[in-house]
Amino acid sequence: MKQRKIPLRKCTGCQEMKNKKELIRIVRGEEGTFSFDPTGKKAGRGAYICANADCLAKAQKSKGLERSFKSPVPKDVYESLMKELLTGVESIGERNE
Repeated sequence: MKQRKIPLRKCTGCQEMKNKKELIRIVRGEEGTFSFDPTGKKAGRGAYICANADCLAKAQKSKGLERSFKSPVPKDVYESLMKELLTGVESIGERNE
């Protein structure tokens, strides 16, 4: 039996290729709003990041999300994503198992 290909994505923070299910998708919707996409199916441009605050901080410093979304990301968006990441990391970890 042929083994299925595991989809890989690059973290915008640490720049490592990882299994798509290990990463969190951040989406910029049509209205320009940014949010986490736990299902991986929301409409809009997506970027992937590891489920830790360090990678989000690295992405902010290196402007990784700006490159992925091809538009500026306001500082308050990073703050709200960080808050959401820190409060929701337990449920995100459960989703991956």
